[in-house]
Amino acid sequence: MNIEKQIELDTIKEMWAACALTDQAKETIRDFSICLSERELKRQLQETTDARELIEKLGTPPLQNISEIKEILLSAEKGACLTPCQLERVETVLAAVKRLNDYLQKGKVYFNSLSYYDENLDPVPELREEICSKIRNGAVDDYASKELGQIRNRITACEEQMKQKAEQIMRSCKDSMADHYYTLRNGRICLPVKKEFKRRIPGSVIGQSATGSTLFIVPSGVEKYEEELQMLKISEENEVYRILYTLSAVVLASAPVLNRNLAMMEKLDFIFSKGKLSIDMEAVEPVIHAERTITLTGARHPLMDKTTAVPLQFDLGGTVHGIVITGPNTGGKTAAIKTVMLNCMMAQCGLHVTCRKAELCMNRSYLCDIGDGQNLSENLSTFSAHITNVLEVLREADKDSFVILDELGSGTDPTEGMGIAVAILEELQKSGALFLVTTHYPEVKEYADRTDHIVNARMAFDKETLTPTYQMVIGEAGESCAFYIAGRLGMPNDMLRAAVRAAYGEDAAAACTFQTPERSIVKRNAPGLVKMNAGKNPAALAAMYHIGDSVMVYPDQTIGIVCAPVNEKGVLRVQLPNKKIWINHKRVKLHVAAAELYPEDYDFSILFETAANRKKRHDMQRKYTDCVIECES
Repeated sequence: MNIEKQIELDTIKEMWAACALTDQAKETIRDFSICLSERELKRQLQETTDARELIEKLGTPPLQNISEIKEILLSAEKGACLTPCQLERVETVLAAVKRLNDYLQKGKVYFNSLSYYDENLDPVPELREEICSKIRNGAVDDYASKELGQIRNRITACEEQMKQKAEQIMRSCKDSMADHYYTLRNGRICLPVKKEFKRRIPGSVIGQSATGSTLFIVPSGVEKYEEELQMLKISEENEVYRILYTLSAVVLASAPVLNRNLAMMEKLDFIFSKGKLSIDMEAVEPVIHAERTITLTGARHPLMDKTTAVPLQFDLGGTVHGIVITGPNTGGKTAAIKTVMLNCMMAQCGLHVTCRKAELCMNRSYLCDIGDGQNLSENLSTFSAHITNVLEVLREADKDSFVILDELGSGTDPTEGMGIAVAILEELQKSGALFLVTTHYPEVKEYADRTDHIVNARMAFDKETLTPTYQMVIGEAGESCAFYIAGRLGMPNDMLRAAVRAAYGEDAAAACTFQTPERSIVKRNAPGLVKMNAGKNPAALAAMYHIGDSVMVYPDQTIGIVCAPVNEKGVLRVQLPNKKIWINHKRVKLHVAAAELYPEDYDFSILFETAANRKKRHDMQRKYTDCVIECES
């Protein structure tokens, strides 16, 4: 059974994961389970409290998703040359480490123990300064090295000389140019020369216009600069790679420190996510003790609206091991037991609980059976599913377990279900587990009254407004209020008296008094059924018209022969001279029956099929043939 889904802890985990930023923290939250070490649990709860305090006093911590940096460090460890963008990402993470370190140091003013995690964070200022001095805007900066600066200055000067040379040639050969400006083709400066003046401009033709009237020529005077430019760019590329490899080596040398920073940021993200969730749910830190007791003051279900949820007061433990909760349907019994278990499980996950005050014990296991569990694919009825789940619960339950069972013994014969419910309670008593069960059986209430370590509880119900108050009263047995609610909703007193008689006997029915006036069930007028006239039934008409009947078709009063009887829509098919038609039976009248016109075994295909189709059908009955019978209109 999926306890987290039944209790809705899975939904709480989704809310919790949404408070985290790093992928690792989110994964840890999804896989997180209850803590079984008291020392560890108290440490986790204190971390949640410290995280909430820092958030409330210093604001949200400067954390960010750092999954990408792990891949960058892995590339560096494999000897790859990191790109400028990757190096900038490393610098960004180091800046985040510095901000988080400063954030935690501010928390020391409040003597917050979480603040001392700053000692485990190293912003590596030397690496960050080295990257900042050499990488800018996703590229290696001009001043990353003296040699690179000189090469780039020479590149700029060479490009300027090329432009000046191109402009000089254009001015001197103005009449030969197709345009007033030089252009770039494939990264090379070229001149737009009219085709007829090609020989006036010495150089290399590298293209032409769409019409072919203009040639793009790289002048010989420019080509010599191009060769120099290419050599300079090769030098630039080599120097850039040298700088990037040097920075990559520095990052690799700092990889152990960076990995420790990342692990600490993920851990802090996990801790602060608990503090954020506590603030969002307006929760409090529970007290964890060794006694087998659970006390909740002003508890509410964390997924219910805070403004409408009715606070629950709950106490279990000591001499009381189990509580049997009764009350009317929709009275809040299921919500109450889920509220108790969900808060206990949240506390044992190191989270704050949605109560004004909570004192809880640790449990080795949480076991429950909620919902009808009906499964058609496994052929399980409601009762079968209940019993299957309950038996699984009983196999695991022990003195360190907390068990809740909803609608104990339901889904079968009431007498037998009551007996099974009592047997289950006895077995839970033997296991020593703490347990909460809900039921409607009065015999189970009586069993709880006379049995040690089990008490009754009821969910209060307002009989005037017929609404539940969602308040649990421990020590009192509840009633289902079924007869009262039925009477208030309009059930006649004679029906109520019959119900009391069936449930509790003749004496109880005779002694029963009702506060509602005598009434009876008034029948409402409803439209009656409209049955089909048998005379107009198409099936009956089909028996009247047979293939071969001679009929008169109205309004033309044309004589035809029936070739298909009436179908379910009241339409039949009639052969008229030179054509067949579909027509409603209301427009047809029998003229002469087929029995009076043709012998008993007459072949009507002579009338309704062409000679060619009849021959093809005859051939099909005798042998295989690839002929096709054509449909007639």
